[in-house]
Amino acid sequence: MPPEASRPALPVLVLPPAAPAIALVCDSPHSGTDYPADFDYAVEATELRKLEDTHVQWLWDAVPRVGGTLVHATFPRSYIDPNRHEHDIDVAMLADTWPGGAAPAARTLALGNGLVSSLTPARQPIYARRLAAREITHRIEHYWRPYRRALAQALEAAAPQGPRWHLNLHSMPSNAYERLGRVAPGPLADVVLGNLNTQSCSAAFTELVAGAFRKLGYSVAINDPYAGQDLLREFGVPERGHQSLQIELNRAIYLNEKTRELLPRANAVREDIAEALCEIAAHIHTVTAVR
Repeated sequence: MPPEASRPALPVLVLPPAAPAIALVCDSPHSGTDYPADFDYAVEATELRKLEDTHVQWLWDAVPRVGGTLVHATFPRSYIDPNRHEHDIDVAMLADTWPGGAAPAARTLALGNGLVSSLTPARQPIYARRLAAREITHRIEHYWRPYRRALAQALEAAAPQGPRWHLNLHSMPSNAYERLGRVAPGPLADVVLGNLNTQSCSAAFTELVAGAFRKLGYSVAINDPYAGQDLLREFGVPERGHQSLQIELNRAIYLNEKTRELLPRANAVREDIAEALCEIAAHIHTVTAVR
């Protein structure tokens, strides 16, 4: 069914720890399904929804139970993407002059999925018009900035000093290589971990998370085909003990990618994620206990 055309009361939800707090913050920037009334898109909703990480916040709802904080967007990433830099704007999609900085990534120009997406995964134009600069400014001020602020505040509160762990949560289409215009070297893994090639997270913690999923029977790849995006660049500083790791789940293991409905196996995947979170939390307890 099509997404709701409504403005949510809050652009971001923060679920605090439901157990003794640990220095763990998980965020899902792309699972929002509340479509603002001013979106004014011109494609079929089913095509637009292929950009969603549908149900990811539900899959990871055990985060508060292990003592972590869960942050997730309520708005869709196709409206504005909190995992892209504020300047990642293709000014060709604007009807007037952009008053701020604009430095679109090569991927934005090729795939149309920068701060504000211009194309669907099937390369269909999302809009039948050019956007006014004030529309982008509105989305930044009322959606992008509140999300980034909420995540930054959650990370600071979790660990004002000392090490902290940030899991950036996503799902990926089962045809990820095709979408990226790449030849698949083999089957897409069930779980892809991205650490910007160890720039945002240590290899040791990356391997710990990889091991937790492998023990549960999932295939795991690292930085292939996704290494991470702007939230990892913003918050990952492993030399300071700030670990930021992106986790991509293959949608085929839990979701009907056409209808966006959960598969029967989805509950088992959710339970497995809770088990992996327990192992991650135990590691965090161990590290912080010896400081």
